Amino acid sequence: MPSETQNKRSILEARHHDPFSYLGLHQNKSGWVLRVFQPHATEVAVHDGDAWQALDRDSSSGFYIWQGKQSLPAPCRLRINFFNHVVEIHDAYSFGSSITDHDLYLFSEGRLEQAYRMLGAHHMEVQGVWGVRFAVWAPNAERVSVVGDFNGWDGRIYPMRALGSTGVWEIFVPDIGLGEFYKFEIRNRHSGEVFAKTDPYGLSFEMRPGTAARVSVLDGYQWRDSAWQGQRASRDWMHESLSVYEIHAGSWKRHWDGRFYNFRELADSLVPYVQEMGFSYIELMPISEHPLDESWGYQTTGYYGVTSRFGTPDDFRYFVDACHVVGIGVILDWVPAHFPKDSWALARFDGTALYEHEDPRLGEHQDWGTLIFNYGRNEVRNFLLANAHYWLSEFHIDGLRVDAVASMLYLDYSRKAGQWLPNKFGGRENIEAVDFFRELNVMTHERFPGTLTLAEESTSWPMVSRPTYLGGLGFSMKWNMGWMNDTLDYIEHDPVHRRYHHNSLTFGQLYSYTENFVLPFSHDEVVHGKKSLIDKMPGDSWQKFANLRLLFTYQMTYPGKKLNFMGNEFAQGHEWKVGSELDWYLLGRSEHSGVQSTLRDLNRLYSDVPALHELDFSHEGFEWIDCNSADQSVLSYRRIARDGSYVVVVLNFTPVPREGYRVGVRHKGCYREIFNSDSHYYGGSNMGNGLGMDTSDMSWNGEMQSLALTLPPLAGIVLQRVS
Repeated sequence: MPSETQNKRSILEARHHDPFSYLGLHQNKSGWVLRVFQPHATEVAVHDGDAWQALDRDSSSGFYIWQGKQSLPAPCRLRINFFNHVVEIHDAYSFGSSITDHDLYLFSEGRLEQAYRMLGAHHMEVQGVWGVRFAVWAPNAERVSVVGDFNGWDGRIYPMRALGSTGVWEIFVPDIGLGEFYKFEIRNRHSGEVFAKTDPYGLSFEMRPGTAARVSVLDGYQWRDSAWQGQRASRDWMHESLSVYEIHAGSWKRHWDGRFYNFRELADSLVPYVQEMGFSYIELMPISEHPLDESWGYQTTGYYGVTSRFGTPDDFRYFVDACHVVGIGVILDWVPAHFPKDSWALARFDGTALYEHEDPRLGEHQDWGTLIFNYGRNEVRNFLLANAHYWLSEFHIDGLRVDAVASMLYLDYSRKAGQWLPNKFGGRENIEAVDFFRELNVMTHERFPGTLTLAEESTSWPMVSRPTYLGGLGFSMKWNMGWMNDTLDYIEHDPVHRRYHHNSLTFGQLYSYTENFVLPFSHDEVVHGKKSLIDKMPGDSWQKFANLRLLFTYQMTYPGKKLNFMGNEFAQGHEWKVGSELDWYLLGRSEHSGVQSTLRDLNRLYSDVPALHELDFSHEGFEWIDCNSADQSVLSYRRIARDGSYVVVVLNFTPVPREGYRVGVRHKGCYREIFNSDSHYYGGSNMGNGLGMDTSDMSWNGEMQSLALTLPPLAGIVLQRVS
């Protein structure tokens, strides 16, 4: 038992591991003693139920003491004079812990799905008094204090209690409310180093460059999306159309003076636009708090905080709600693969490698200069799993696109020999990360039916989008990076050379059904010198736009769900720039508005025609008609619905019109063009096949019936049998 002198010294030096054992109201042999530490006060009094009684000041140390035979009313009310500025508050050391042993046990096991309701800052009522409960995990701290404007950012005023051996520290600070900025001041038990950290579970943060967390509220928003939620739970998304519009919230549009749109303004302008364009989902690049605009949100420092750039958490709820009311889903880009080294955030949080690995061969991404989560540590895994739960539960998010999955799966990712450590079996697989993914996907799909998880995974890791009970990772879908790379590589070649690269378009069918694939033309393909999509296209101006319309026709008719980055849809002229809005003025030019109309109509075609989406993930939904027409650079295939109905797709990748191009069809009858990317409505030459054509009895491509088609230059057509 520390002596009175030792206790005081520990409080004065901000080293006390258990300040509640000394401060506050305690019974002793002669009665009751109340100890208050207020080094900036000139007088302190306590209310005994009838009147104020002054506390004795202990020399000049800042301690104030009351002693009596009878106990004081709990919780103790204090009146503090700060040089003639008098405030009345309750004594923080009069309140017991409000965190249950059960929650602490689940957290230490890594199974507290709503850890964000235990840790962080929560405005609540305790023993009839309103205030804020602060809690943080810092197992290697000697002392942790909460600091903010409410205590002059003085770590001596509100040292927290350690909850046994759990590593969790807690304090209820009475008489403060929403909007308070705060941090945690930590003293490491080994080095004695003192530093301030922002809250890992902070729900909102001050505007950059400030780094303090802000007391926010979890509940209270009145949602209007119950119909959407019910529909989502029963949705058969595997057999529905799914077209995603990926955006960066800070550069889709901006105000005339360069200010960001906040989430409510985005809801009013972006949601109607996406609805008109026929996209079914909006995917937001990371909107959790991050200090640097140029990181695009991928250098996350506040995993639970909606970035203050775009408004409050409720502003974001309004945005999601507005999407759901008109039938648009919302996917968040989520980054559990790494976090930045900023000294005020997660890095070496309690003075040790807490969230990361100590060994840089496990704990550091050399390419990105960031740190890697320690997925084998229960509390770290719980931090990430609860974070996924938080976005899905508290913001009604419909899916998570998980960034940089490959970097998590492989211990030797982007590392040379000797720069990585093998797993316990001697392999390169990150077993802890694999277990994390499986746990994440099981939780997501069980707790939030109808939600999606999408993996950005660029390797041949097997069964990424297969159920965990079959040995898969459990993701709903995986980005088809191979298809994207092969397609863009092909389309960038001059048409005269495409005949030599025909295999780039046909090879993908060898693996198209090994996963549930998304076909992405994402932000990564239009930045860092890669050029915009329109600028990738070869040829003169007319050919560039025709090639882009053809590219979208190929994407929207090929098996797989779809994703396009903002600006793709109207042929954004230059690469994406995070510091400015898109070049919306280009829509005043017919060739750009033509591309926009092309993708809008393709979205509707993809949604309206079951053959184009029902069997995206099954080989029964696709058949080559002719994949060997390399010399003419033409592809033709059938897309088939579950009821056997189908459409015929023919793509001409050369600027040469082809008259009488014959394709075999399965059934006799009249076929009509239901889409032609060369239409004059889109800026094309308006070459095509009129209102329809009848089959002939000439066998072709292994079929007894065939059509003699006119193929427009650099264009794709979609045909459907009408009789």
